[in-house]
Amino acid sequence: MSVDNGIAIAPAAPIGTAANASRPRIALGDLLWRRRSVRAQLLITILLIDLIAAVAACGVIIFQTRTSVQVEVASSMKLADLLVQESIQMQEDVPAERILQNLPLQLRFLRHVRIAVHDLAGNVVRLNEPADGARGDERPDAPAWFAALMAVPVERHEFPVQIKGRRIGSVIVTGEPKDEIAEAWEHTAALGLIALTLNAAGIGLLYLLFGRVLEPVARLASGLADLERRNYEVRLPPPEAAEFATITARFNALAEALNGLQAENRTLNRRLITVQDDERRNIALELHDEVGPSLFGLKAMVSSAMTSVGKTSDAAKNRLSEMQTLIEHMQATNRNLLNRLRPMALGHVPLENVLSELIRERARQHPQLKFSFSETGLKSGYGDSIDLTVYRCVQESLTNAMKHAGAKSVDVQVAATADALSLTIRDDGRGIDPSQPLGFGRLGMQERVEALGGTCVIESESGRGTAVGVRIPLAHADQERDGQS
Repeated sequence: MSVDNGIAIAPAAPIGTAANASRPRIALGDLLWRRRSVRAQLLITILLIDLIAAVAACGVIIFQTRTSVQVEVASSMKLADLLVQESIQMQEDVPAERILQNLPLQLRFLRHVRIAVHDLAGNVVRLNEPADGARGDERPDAPAWFAALMAVPVERHEFPVQIKGRRIGSVIVTGEPKDEIAEAWEHTAALGLIALTLNAAGIGLLYLLFGRVLEPVARLASGLADLERRNYEVRLPPPEAAEFATITARFNALAEALNGLQAENRTLNRRLITVQDDERRNIALELHDEVGPSLFGLKAMVSSAMTSVGKTSDAAKNRLSEMQTLIEHMQATNRNLLNRLRPMALGHVPLENVLSELIRERARQHPQLKFSFSETGLKSGYGDSIDLTVYRCVQESLTNAMKHAGAKSVDVQVAATADALSLTIRDDGRGIDPSQPLGFGRLGMQERVEALGGTCVIESESGRGTAVGVRIPLAHADQERDGQS
């Protein structure tokens, strides 16, 4: 502790210590209350109320029982006092040696008292237990803690026995509340058992009732989870409760609106991709029909010029050779552009052959890699949009596996049914870091698939390769193919 200008300043407690001290309380509160369901919180609240009511009821029962025992014992003591006095007076004509023997027999039917007859020396001549034992109405003793709660004071009265003015002994009357406490314990235990049974049944009924009442909340949570997974076709049945019915109606309206927006978004994406594909097709046709023949003509002219020049001019021949090399490079570049814009065989050659040729071309370019391809139920084509989307997905996945993943083997599987077309590309490369954002290639692949109403899932773990799964519904494939034909 430091002192500054007469003011004592206590050292501050470390912040970490205070934070650590508060953490167990917060964790305990989370465990007992905040992390519980609404049903559990309601039941815990009712149980706490029941517990408080049980404690209050026990207090009232104990107070009333103790008062009742005191009144009962006091009444028995008064009655015993009167009977003892009358019995002593009625024994005046009896011989003295028989008086002390007869007194307990005349008082043997008294309850809640113990009567002891003593001679002049203080020895017990006869002892009468409470009358309940004489009638065979014995009860088990109450627990010690219950008897201690009664805390009934024990009364003790002594009456002298005299014959003609001469004292021959005494009668001692002692209050005995044990049997009354045992009776009170029986009643209390029976009442407690009934209350416990009724409370257990009530809690069980409330558990079922709360489950039924809160069932719309669980359905609403499940529906929100579906919306989070972009399943906007989910609809909730209207519940009976008016409040939950209003919330459910709002949820269904929201899902309907999101479903409409998703449909509009897919339509716009489909149109955008269609426009892009049409533009690429036109550009590819221009390159194929205009640039290609022009380059071929230039190459033929250069070859003819080289033949005409012969050996007359080495410098001119070298120039023409350089021009021919440049033209061949431009032709290769033109072919690559055509394949990137749109494979010319797509739509004219079966889709299986186009994909096989693409994989064989990649195998020729990268002989150190192992490529495998398999198909099941694949038709010749499914329309321009679907065929080109499948081609682009395979093309982009192969490029990623070769350039970025460092894979040693790539497996491509295509399977088609009457409802959907499934595509799976697996590699054994280094995988994709989940913290990295999507590149343009993967993003474009997902956009094309989603525009067709399909799904594109990329599963990857660091060091365990990558798996690309594409599923495209074929509901509109026939109409699209017929429209294009």
